[in-house]
Amino acid sequence: MDKKITYKLTVRLFTEEKCFGPGVAMLLRRVQELHSLRAAAADLSMAYSKAWTILKNAERLMNCKLLISSAGGKHGGGATLTEEAVALLDAYDGFCRELNAFGEEIFEEKFGRFIEKL
Repeated sequence: MDKKITYKLTVRLFTEEKCFGPGVAMLLRRVQELHSLRAAAADLSMAYSKAWTILKNAERLMNCKLLISSAGGKHGGGATLTEEAVALLDAYDGFCRELNAFGEEIFEEKFGRFIEKL
């Protein structure tokens, strides 16, 4: 049986309360991919009402609009990310990448001798 020491960094952004994190980022990525909040919610096994609430809370706390939605109809509705949402998602992903790269260095420095013993 292989033993392995690992760690996990998770980034959450706060104003007066949590406003953005891995869940919101994942939901935005799915909307970007599927062009629909309802489809994104279903893909994540999440109720549409919960997805809607999560995004509205993030918009309120971040003080920016994240989605542009169009109502259904003959050609169906849809949703796209705003420019600010794309920029926010890019900034979040970049920050996470850099933080994880730095975390790997520190992890090896602090725990390397323990990893070698396993």
